[in-house]
Amino acid sequence: MDNVFVYCEIEGTTVAEVSQELLTKGRKLASQLGVELHAVVAGTGIRGKVEDQILPYGVDKLFVFDGKGLFPYTSAPHTDILVHLFQEEKPQICLMGATVIGRDLGPRVSSSLTSGLTADCTQLEIGSYTDARTKQTYDNLLYQIRPAFGGNIVATIVNPEHRPQMATVRSGVMQKALYEGKARGEVVYPDVDSYVGPEAYVVQVLDHHVQAARHNLKGASIVVSGGYGMGSKEGFDMLFDLAKVLHAEVGASRAAVDAGFCDNDRQIGQTGITVHPKVYIACGISGQIQHIAGMQDSSIIISINSDPDAPINKIADYVITGTVEEVIPKLIKYYKQNSK
Repeated sequence: MDNVFVYCEIEGTTVAEVSQELLTKGRKLASQLGVELHAVVAGTGIRGKVEDQILPYGVDKLFVFDGKGLFPYTSAPHTDILVHLFQEEKPQICLMGATVIGRDLGPRVSSSLTSGLTADCTQLEIGSYTDARTKQTYDNLLYQIRPAFGGNIVATIVNPEHRPQMATVRSGVMQKALYEGKARGEVVYPDVDSYVGPEAYVVQVLDHHVQAARHNLKGASIVVSGGYGMGSKEGFDMLFDLAKVLHAEVGASRAAVDAGFCDNDRQIGQTGITVHPKVYIACGISGQIQHIAGMQDSSIIISINSDPDAPINKIADYVITGTVEEVIPKLIKYYKQNSK
């Protein structure tokens, strides 16, 4: 009752990284609320193969649903599992990854339980809320924080009346870390047939293929990112040249992607990838809230911009004022000289 739940995604028998990130955050929320962290995972042939990927993140109780037809993912059986489990366990919070699966499963579960859901959160906190109309104060609510209105504001959303409070979070937004404290680590293996009826398996996956990523933006220690200020697709060629000498990956703002300067799988921000590199070099990026949400936790931020008042300069550790056309070639030249 009133515990924090995390739905763990899997690919075969491998737990998704976003789920481990949410377990880390869920552990902190559960500790702050004085409740337990529970996790649920569903798949085929996963018993004994996923526990060690989940329990070390501070899970007190893990529900492992192992049955034929639960992998590859289809909507109906996973929805039935969560809906019936939550009706039994009555959690106060449920977290999911804002992935293809999470975007499908989350709304189905929240609709069935009439609980509501906030998508693509960038922060999750615990706090109180006073209803301006009734003057009633609610304590220990989940603050579901995300950019809104095209990234022009940051909205804090609360759900005082219905449970569970549900939120999805993109991969990379939270940072995963093994739990150093003590958790119960109980594992249960419920009977899948008690939660899922035969009609849920009507839809079957005939072919399942996962395409490997073409780059490693999330794991890069240095990211060189360009915005609309790069001017053109040819302008981005300079970024790839700089990234090559720095052994970095190239990212882009949404404005640059929308303009066709760069492929959309390199987009960084609220609607793209979240990165945490040691060095983030922002070239010709103004710094809208939506983009900042995807890179603000970088260890060192360097901004190259012709506008000294660009919003991104406020969070940058170092600011180089000048056009990208004159600054980037100099960076390439001098780095090549000093690296010989």
